[in-house]
Amino acid sequence: MGILNVTPDSFSDGGEYLDGAAAADHARAMAAGGAAIIDVGAESTRPGATPAGTEVEIARLAPVMRALAGTVPAAPLSVDTRHAAVARVAIDAGAVLVNDVSAGGDPAMLPLVAERGVGICLMHMQGEPATMQDDPHYGDVVSEVAAFLEGRMAAAVRGGVAEDAIVLDPGIGFGKSLDHNLALLRGLGVISSLGRPVLVGAARKGMIGSLTGRDVGERRAGSLGAALAAVAAGASVVRVHDVDETVDALRVFTEIRGGGA
Repeated sequence: MGILNVTPDSFSDGGEYLDGAAAADHARAMAAGGAAIIDVGAESTRPGATPAGTEVEIARLAPVMRALAGTVPAAPLSVDTRHAAVARVAIDAGAVLVNDVSAGGDPAMLPLVAERGVGICLMHMQGEPATMQDDPHYGDVVSEVAAFLEGRMAAAVRGGVAEDAIVLDPGIGFGKSLDHNLALLRGLGVISSLGRPVLVGAARKGMIGSLTGRDVGERRAGSLGAALAAVAAGASVVRVHDVDETVDALRVFTEIRGGGA
C-alpha cells in the first residue's frame, strides 16, 4: 500500500502532494513501482494533530481524487479517513477501500461501507490523535488490541459489511509506546488468527526513530526492516512511503524464504 498524503501537516511528507497533478504523478510512480493499492489521506492523524474538519478534508481530497480517477494503472484507490462524509466523496470518485483509523467510530461509516460494497480497514487507536501519545497504557497490549479488533469486526459484519471485505490494523504508533509497538509486531500472529488480512503501517514512524536515532527523512532503511519483520510475523499488507525499495526488499525476502514473489 503506497501512501499519498494530501495534507499540509503530515509528519513525513506534509505539503508535497497538495496539487492534484503532483498527487497523480506520485500515485502513478508508486503504481509503476509495484504498489498494489494507493492510500489517499487528507487529514493528518500524526500524534498531536488537530482535526481538519470534514469540509477541509473534502476540499483537499476531491480535486486529487478527480485527478487520480482512471489514471493509476493496476493500483486501486483507498481513502484514509475516519469520516463517513469524506469516505462517500472518495467512494463516488472510485475508492474501493476505506482505511479508518477509528475502526468505524463515525456511526455512519459502517452502514456506508455496507451499502456501497467497498472494503474497510479497521484500526486500533487508544485515544485521539491530539492526545494518544500522552500516556498510552495497557495490561497486555496484544490481547487487548486483538479483542478490540475482533469486536469491531463483529460490529461491521452485524452492520452488513462482508467479512471478506475487512482488513485489520493493530495501529502502530497510535496510542502505543515503543515497547507496545514492538510487542504488537512480534505478536501479529494473534491478530492474524482472527482470520482477516493484517495491515501494518510502521514506515518512518517514531518507533523507527527511537530504534535508529534517525530523523524522519533518514528512516528508509529502518522502515524496510520493519516491513520485512511485519510480513515475516504475518502481515498481508504493509503501508509504506518508499514503494520501490519495499517491493524489492520483499521480493528478495520471499524468494529466499521459498514463498515466491
